Amino acid sequence: MDGVNHSVVSEFVLLGLSNSWELQLVLFVLSSMLYMASMMGNSLIKLTVTSDPHLHTPMYFLLANLSFIDLGGSSVASPKLIYDLFRKKRKVISFGGCIAQIFFIHVIGGVEMVLLIAMAFDRYVAICKPLHYLTIMSPRMCIFFLVSAWMFGLIHSVIQLAFVVNLPFCGPNVLDSFYCDLPQLIKLACTDTYRLEFMVTANSGFISVGSFFILIISYVVIIVTVQKESSAGLSRALSTLSAHITVVVLFFGPLIFSYTWPSSSTHLDKFLAIFDGVLTPFLNPVIYTFRNQEMKVAMWRVCRQLVCYMKIS
Repeated sequence: MDGVNHSVVSEFVLLGLSNSWELQLVLFVLSSMLYMASMMGNSLIKLTVTSDPHLHTPMYFLLANLSFIDLGGSSVASPKLIYDLFRKKRKVISFGGCIAQIFFIHVIGGVEMVLLIAMAFDRYVAICKPLHYLTIMSPRMCIFFLVSAWMFGLIHSVIQLAFVVNLPFCGPNVLDSFYCDLPQLIKLACTDTYRLEFMVTANSGFISVGSFFILIISYVVIIVTVQKESSAGLSRALSTLSAHITVVVLFFGPLIFSYTWPSSSTHLDKFLAIFDGVLTPFLNPVIYTFRNQEMKVAMWRVCRQLVCYMKIS
């Protein structure tokens, strides 16, 4: 290939979620509502943590950054999906737009993985080493986690794109999906891509499974450590960890299933993509605030301040 991209394909056709116009309208309404709710919920969390001095702690610092990432995650594919669902014309995305979508999907996915691991470590220190919590989870440690998350996300995404930027695309340009991602895109290349598909799948699959097991092991260690001390402490720990475990399962479940369980069902692939790209960013703020009284009180306070400000102005 001489290191040159021989692509003659300038755009890709997206088959979307359905050919039924009635079903597309239903999906348009649902997707729009979930997207708006996700944007509002995650923005409110970010605003609340930033403006309330009582929430300037490591746990809420990491939560605010997770909400920021969810804002980006829901905006990578959802606006394009909503736009395409509302029109009957064929759905297309430019070659550059497809590559950009893949880049941001993998950056955001990598950053979120590291942030979830950092949040698990934060809970481990808070529950198992409470006297050393502020010493270990210092501002420097929080910044280290954040910088590491972005570095990992960027490196992971660049490595993934390095596999495909020079692939020749010379004919087929139809993607049976509503967004661009590597597995579907690689199959359209005009060359033997078996090894490349395996490398890309193994890369993302190994990272997803490895991160998931690190998180599960950390939660097990927390539960076992607390159980040895007292049953009352165990119930409090389970109450605290339930939100974190739920978010981890919701985030990693579709990823692991997609990359480690090859399926010929495009309907299942689309469902998992919707779950990961549309539902999860919406559910995260709900899950993290549902049983967190401190966060709910702070969010209610911010909402009242916003209403008062709007009335004055």
